[in-house]
Amino acid sequence: MELGKKQKLEVIKRVEFGVYLADSGNTSQKVLLPAKQVPPMTREGDTVEVFVYRDSSDRLIATVNEPLIVLGEVAKLTCIEVGKIGAFLNWGLEKDLLLPFKEQTAKVKVGDEVLVALYIDKSDRLCATMKLYKYLKAGGKYQKDDWVEGTVYEISDNFGAFVAIDDKYQGLIPKKEVMPQIVPGQTVRARVTGVREDGKVDLSVREKSYIQMSIDADKVMKKLESLGGKLPFNDKASPELIRSETGMSKNEFKKAVGNLLKAGKIEIKPDSIELKKES
Repeated sequence: MELGKKQKLEVIKRVEFGVYLADSGNTSQKVLLPAKQVPPMTREGDTVEVFVYRDSSDRLIATVNEPLIVLGEVAKLTCIEVGKIGAFLNWGLEKDLLLPFKEQTAKVKVGDEVLVALYIDKSDRLCATMKLYKYLKAGGKYQKDDWVEGTVYEISDNFGAFVAIDDKYQGLIPKKEVMPQIVPGQTVRARVTGVREDGKVDLSVREKSYIQMSIDADKVMKKLESLGGKLPFNDKASPELIRSETGMSKNEFKKAVGNLLKAGKIEIKPDSIELKKES
């Protein structure tokens, strides 16, 4: 009998409030399937496919209902309540699934769809975790320059943004590309920049450099136009200011500005960038 998994168990005893089930090879451990869930005409010796979890009193209980997630798998579940010990998620069963605060990589609110894995905690209870690294697969049929979608599940100061590609496979956006708007729980579209020998995928949220330079130049032009033709800083500004105002790294901003300067569209002043006035 396996906690957190679907399995076929044998009916070993009928009682007024349901039937007791056990593994046919080991009847020493039994679990109750409540009467309201027992299929019609079920008799002792029959097998029933059930999911085994724990009820509100932490007793093993079986259900014929289909859970939205099973042990070791990853799925998106909806938060329906936040309590003193964590968030509670709807996983299709009578007792909601606990996502402890210590297993959250970002604050979870009621109504949020959260990508989680199902695991057994130290107290032998089923819980959810947003720390998905060891639950995601390596591989997938991805090639360099493919565009993919995934869910950001954790941000690391050392490595970058960890992404569950197609909510199944390991992906990483390097820390140099992690902008403030990239947060856990967000769905991102990213380009495959490489696939490692172990199958893990490196990602970028930016286009190839020559395409991205043109996109960034357009972004700078729109920023200038929205500010009446004058940007109150130039390419010598701090990386933090440039990132917060444009969403670009200092190097990306300098390339975009250089592109516009070469095209004769802007002028760089000691403390600003201005649209070039037509003569």
